[in-house]
Amino acid sequence: MAFSSPSLLLPHHPYSLITSKQHLFLSFNSHESSPSSFPVKAPLVVAAVSSKSSTGTKPKSKSKAKTPPTPPPPPPVTEDEIGTEESETVNIAEDVTQLIGSTPMVYLNRVTDGCVADVAAKLESMEPCRSVKDRIGLSMINEAEDRGDITPKKSVLVEPTTGNTGLGIAFVAAAKGYKLIVTMPASINVERRMLLRALGAEIVLTSPEKGLKGAVDKAKEIVVRTKNAYMFQQFDNTANTKIHFETTGPEIWEDTMGNVDMFVAGIGTGGTVTGTGSFLKMMNNDIKVVGVEPSERSVISGDNPGYLPGILDVKLLDEVFKVSNEEAIEMARRLALEEGLLVGISSGAAAVAAISLAKRAENAGKLITVLFPSHGERYITTALFSSINKEVQEMSH
Repeated sequence: MAFSSPSLLLPHHPYSLITSKQHLFLSFNSHESSPSSFPVKAPLVVAAVSSKSSTGTKPKSKSKAKTPPTPPPPPPVTEDEIGTEESETVNIAEDVTQLIGSTPMVYLNRVTDGCVADVAAKLESMEPCRSVKDRIGLSMINEAEDRGDITPKKSVLVEPTTGNTGLGIAFVAAAKGYKLIVTMPASINVERRMLLRALGAEIVLTSPEKGLKGAVDKAKEIVVRTKNAYMFQQFDNTANTKIHFETTGPEIWEDTMGNVDMFVAGIGTGGTVTGTGSFLKMMNNDIKVVGVEPSERSVISGDNPGYLPGILDVKLLDEVFKVSNEEAIEMARRLALEEGLLVGISSGAAAVAAISLAKRAENAGKLITVLFPSHGERYITTALFSSINKEVQEMSH
């Protein structure tokens, strides 16, 4: 199968910063005046950041970091300036979509015994709708709007999904005024369906035996017979990759001050690992990008490779790490109990890979970043919490 070069999917230099009245936005085209979809936490001067600190060496370990000096107090504000100052610094989003992105990073501490490298997790579980798919939900809708393919209150959005992408599209559709129809296998749990319905999505169930392919076929049927219908096709939609190149990658680079050595993420549709990894390698080609996939159904690293999403750039991956479902569940439980991080099964799998890499002698002193894609509350009725479910069901007063 031929793979698209990242250069065909991703924006090029030059890139620059532009500001709006309320928020900072990152733009990768100096000739465009419209802001990007996502706010960044602080001015990100990418070209001025090196992969090393100003002293030529990496910052000290987190346990030895020095407290920065106290900045001088700001100058007093006169009465004439109060009204202007308030209007320029108000920090209120215009709608929920402006809360997407700029997710925090945190070191893992208690689950990293035996590690010789630091591991820092990017918490996409703290997105407004609790998943990394919030980013592509907004990105795909915005891109389609910019092309004139869809219009709020007129177009009908249709998308096959097994959950998180559907929810990412659903909450953005609700905020923008779109009708959404999602198709999904009937095997998807009731809680996931309830969340979609709560956000106003219409659900069409398909045969569980046909899996996601059955949902895709049904979505195509609906598009053909529905006026003003539009299907995003997330597995081949370049907006999926582009948004991670424009936001997730720069956020990691900024938060680590360019000192990231390795990026670990689940493969899935390929958008996150391709877009984020492409940006990080553009900034420092020595950064390693590691994809994680289930050992039970390996697509890339298996003996018989399966379906590869069109937006996945396999050549970008320095390594593919296989993790069993059992290992992923055990680690996700540990992350909740020992780190206070309630995350999903895919996050557990990514953590297993990152921690294993952090134990390798050749990675001593390095910084490994790992992306946690979703929140644990989305998996309450799954195997992740099955033992707890039984325990609480049997409680009595």
